[in-house]
This record gives sequence, structure tokens and C-alpha cells, in this order.
Amino acid sequence: MSAAPLDLDALVDATPTTRDRVVDLMRALSICVVVAWHWTFSITHWHDGRLVMPNPIADVPGLWAATWVLQVMPVFFFVGGYANLAGWQAAERDGTGAARFVRSRLVRLTKPLVPWLACWLAFDLAVQAGGGGRSVAEWGRVVFVPLWFIGVYALVILAAPVTARLHAAHRGRVLVAMGAGILAADALRLATDVAGPLPALVGSGLVWLWCHQLGYFWRDGSLVAGGRRRAAAVAAAGLAALTALTVAGPYSHSMVATGGESGNIRPTTACIAALAAFQLGLVLLARPALERGLARRRPWRAVVAANGLAMPVFCWHMTALVGFVWLYGRAGFALGEDPTAAWWLSRPLWLAGPALVLAAVLAAPAGLRRRTGQ
Repeated sequence: MSAAPLDLDALVDATPTTRDRVVDLMRALSICVVVAWHWTFSITHWHDGRLVMPNPIADVPGLWAATWVLQVMPVFFFVGGYANLAGWQAAERDGTGAARFVRSRLVRLTKPLVPWLACWLAFDLAVQAGGGGRSVAEWGRVVFVPLWFIGVYALVILAAPVTARLHAAHRGRVLVAMGAGILAADALRLATDVAGPLPALVGSGLVWLWCHQLGYFWRDGSLVAGGRRRAAAVAAAGLAALTALTVAGPYSHSMVATGGESGNIRPTTACIAALAAFQLGLVLLARPALERGLARRRPWRAVVAANGLAMPVFCWHMTALVGFVWLYGRAGFALGEDPTAAWWLSRPLWLAGPALVLAAVLAAPAGLRRRTGQ
């Protein structure tokens, strides 16, 4: 499931003093939040022969406020912006060029997808060959939830050489231009359907580029140099914008889809851009205390280990959930369709159960290598 202890300790020992360990911590925490959300905060059940995963936000007054913290996709992107700018700066120093930079980043991103897709393809072909039922594309589209993030993030990587150069040349003006484009796309989408899906696609793309661009300001030191005052200003500006957009504007309060509403994520709206600023400000406010904790070996070792598993966990966590759903049904239990008191009380089970399945899935390749002597 994890790297050998000596390998892990070697990585810990090799950590340069200049590394911003909070970036790695936020990447690991974001993965944990996404996984825990999908496992425990989804009313996973069968509907018309399909596995569906609505959430209980619309059923509990005020629960939408939790999404202003727990919708962590913006964190992925501004942390990615930090990492990609660091990689681009290294590529420029080494003279490796944009094509090689993009290729190496895409390989790192998509490599964990290969065994995951291969396993599901083999499973589906076996089921179809045996006449055993419908394709996973019909009953289990939730399995493929990780693909949307990886697809969008791949596009952001492709744009990174351009956005990094724009940041170096124009800095804050790039954010202003992207923000204007986001608002214009939203206005066009909300005002008329004549333009078709194009405003939604353009607006969504600009939002994720904007979130990614925020990470450049963390990486270049300008946000950190401003200390707590600048961090607080960023958080306050993001919160003010988010409040204005959702209270006075036409946007949903929830940052995730719920109760038939898109929740600002499908398509992605200006609210997610504001949320990114709010969350980045909070992270930077907490950064000094987090740095002190991560200077100790044990917490940093845990973060290094978690980041080594981040993408495999992300790719396989929905598969683990489906596996536990199958085991749950085989044991004679029925899935709840409403957020009743019993459903809430069962949430620890839906964290522990899929976690055990995921641990078994991730441990299987290591066990196979030991048995085959590789």
C-alpha cells in the first residue's frame, strides 16, 4: 500500500529546507476531504437500476455553509498552480522546454489511471462476455467521477507554460482579465440560451485557470511576504465576493450540486473563483502554525506518505465505495434513500467500510509483486 519504510524515510530526509511543506499538506488533506465526502456525505443508493449519490444538503437548513469549506476542488487547483509554477521555473532553468515540461506533468497525472481503467475494462468485458448484465457505463457512472477532475486539470497543465509567462509579465492583470471573462460568460449563460453551451464551457475553464493562477502568487512569494495582513485581506475579499454573489446575485448558496440545482459546479461559476480566494486566504492565515507542526519529523513523514498515495487513492476511492456497496447488499442490508437519523448514525460505517476495501485494493499489487518475486 505504501512505499517501503526506508524509501519513505529517504524521501523525508531529502526534503530541502526551501520546500513549502504546507502545499503538500493541503494536497493530502484535499484528497482526504474529497474521499470522505463521497463515502459519507452521499446518500448512495440504487434508483431505476443505477447507483446514484445525492447529498443531504437540501434536507438540512443551513448545511450549504459547510460547502464553503468542504468544497475543496479550488484548493487542488491553487496548490497545483504552486507546484506547476515551481516545475516550470525548474524547466526554464534547465532549458528543457515547454513540451517536455507538459509531457512529464501529464504522465505523472495520468499514470495511475492506466491500471484503474484496465481493471474496469477487463471487468466489464468479462461481464458482457458471460451475459451477466449491463455495462458499468449504464449502472455505475459514479465510478468515473475522478475523470472529470483529471480531464480539467490536464487542460490546465497544457496551458501552464502560457499562464506562467503571463503571470511573469502581467501578474494581477491576468487575474482581473480572467475574472472579467468569468463574469461575462456567466452573464451570457444566465441571460440567454441562444449561445448554447459555449458560455458555460468557457466560463468553467476560466474559473479553473483562475484558481490555478492564484497558486502562482503563493509560489512567487508575494502573498507570503504580505504576512497575516495580506492573507486576511485575501480571505476577506473572497468571502465578501462569495457573499455578494450568493445573496445579492443569482447564484446558489451551495458550492456542490444538490436538490436539482447545479450548486455552482456544473457549470462552474464565479462563486468557485471567489471560494478559491477565500480558501487560499484561510490557508495562508494558518500557514505559520502549520509550518511549525510540519517541521517535526512524524507529521511530515505522514504527509510524504499520504502524497505518495494521493493519486491512486483518488482514482480508486469510488471503486472501493462500489465494492463496499456490493458487500453491504450481499450481507442483507438495504441502502437508505433519505437522510434519516439512522442514516446519519451509520456514517462511521461508510467511512471505515470503503476504507478497508480501498486498503485491500491498493495493497494487492504489492502482494502480487512479493509472490512473484519481482
